[in-house]
Amino acid sequence: MKLFDGAHGFLWNSMAANNCNSYLLEGEARILIDPGHAHFFGHVESGLRQLGLNVVDVDLVIATHAHPDHVEAVRLFKDSPTLFAMHQTDWQLLDQMSKSLGSTMDTDAYLPSFFLDRGQLTVKDISLEIFHTPGHSPGSISIYWPQKRALFTGDVLFKDGLGRTDLPGGDGDALKQSIRELASLDVEWLCPGHGDIISGGGRVRNNFQRVEEFWFAYI
Repeated sequence: MKLFDGAHGFLWNSMAANNCNSYLLEGEARILIDPGHAHFFGHVESGLRQLGLNVVDVDLVIATHAHPDHVEAVRLFKDSPTLFAMHQTDWQLLDQMSKSLGSTMDTDAYLPSFFLDRGQLTVKDISLEIFHTPGHSPGSISIYWPQKRALFTGDVLFKDGLGRTDLPGGDGDALKQSIRELASLDVEWLCPGHGDIISGGGRVRNNFQRVEEFWFAYI
C-alpha cells in the first residue's frame, strides 16, 4: 500500500504470522527496509510486482536489527546486485546466535555490503538519518527520512507499545534512552516493524508520551 509519495508499506495484519512490516522507499534509488522471514517473502514480492518491480530492482536492503523475522529474507538477494546493510553489533549477534544454536544457516548470505551506524546515509536522491537505538537488540537502528518526516523504528517502538527486552542483548534502560531520543524528532509518519502505522504529528507525539507513561515502568 502507498503510504505517501515515495514510500510503500507491505504490512502484516495477521496475528497467525510472525512477520514484520516491510517498507519500500522510492526515488532514483529503491531501498527496502526489513524484508522479513524468507518463507513469508512472497508477501513482499507480491507487493513489488504490483509496482512493476522485482528483487533485482531494489538497490539496497536495510535490516533494522538481526532477529530472523526482520532479516532472514536477505539471503534471497544473495545472487542479485542488491546491497545489504545493518549495524555491525547486530551482525555479530546474528553470527553468534547461529554458532551457539548449531544452526546450519549460511551466514555468508547475510554478510553486509557495509555497516550502518549513527549518521547520514545517502543513496542517490534519498537522504536518511540513521540512529543507533539499542534496547530491543544491541545493534538496533531506526531510520529517519527528514524530507518526508518519516521514522522507521523496527522493534524499538510500536503503536502503544515497545520492543521486548528479554531476548539476547536486550536492555530496558537502553531502550528507554533510545525512545526518548527518537521522541525529539519532527515525525509525521511513524512506521514500526509490527502493527499499525501512525500518521499525523500530534498522534505520533501522543504515542511517544503514552508509551513512556505506561510501559517504561515495566522495563
